[in-house]
Amino acid sequence: MKTVGMVGLGNMGMGMARNLLGKGFAVRGFARRKEVRDAFTAAGGTAVDCAADVGCGADVVFLMVMDAGQVFEVCDSGLLDALKPGAIVVMTATIGRGAVMQLVPQLKARQVGLIDAPVSGGKGGADSGTLTLMAAAPMALLNEADDVLRAIGSNIIHVGDEPGQGQVVKACLQALIGVSFQGLFEAMVLGSKAGVDAEVLSSVINSSFVGSKLTASTTAHIVARRFRNTGSHIGTMHKDVGISLDMARELGVTMPVAGAAMQMFQAGKSAIPDGDNWCVVELLEMLAGMNGEGAPK
Repeated sequence: MKTVGMVGLGNMGMGMARNLLGKGFAVRGFARRKEVRDAFTAAGGTAVDCAADVGCGADVVFLMVMDAGQVFEVCDSGLLDALKPGAIVVMTATIGRGAVMQLVPQLKARQVGLIDAPVSGGKGGADSGTLTLMAAAPMALLNEADDVLRAIGSNIIHVGDEPGQGQVVKACLQALIGVSFQGLFEAMVLGSKAGVDAEVLSSVINSSFVGSKLTASTTAHIVARRFRNTGSHIGTMHKDVGISLDMARELGVTMPVAGAAMQMFQAGKSAIPDGDNWCVVELLEMLAGMNGEGAPK
């Protein structure tokens, strides 16, 4: 059985690590906070004190951190040097195509494989092992890591052979998700301001042509007024849509609707820094002169 490393044990990484442990893999994990490392140990994993120790003896290492800066930090702190030839790094973090490409020559020089595989499915998907992976790598490398990847995801989609292609697909997806969120937030606030019960509006939306997993989970949070601590911090969506717009700017692609959504995520992140994605509803309610409980004043 392979030894697997996990750098990052946050909302996503911890669920992924638990599923790997459940499939019988030996898992070494690193997180900055001691209480997180303790929780990982209690779950059956081997917590280590630095990212470099994750790589020692590992066959596959997942990088599930927040952004490109954290990826470069852990790689430069000894993780890459600790990896043995033939090991595989799986980039499940969303960091953008350019950042992934910077790692390619470093990994190639160490004879370490790279699977660029950002994920979708959120905390629920990570906890249940049903993530979708947008995997870019030669098929031989994907086949070699197939048992490990299927421990965390139920949909392994081969999007290309070259590193960076997974990040491109994720950037397109996040642009669509960001726009979808914003349209849903506005519709829910409009209905509430007009006096329609949020639960009624939610039922109609989720039974209609636009109903989806996104609308079902999001409206459930809005109806229950769960705007914090749901595992989907607004900072992550703000970062991801920013990557989408950066790519659009590089390619000369006009994305006005995604740009407008980004401005609302920026406003939500600034006004409610501890909020999750759905906290934009609170901000829109405030702008609409509502009472803070989802009802007109």
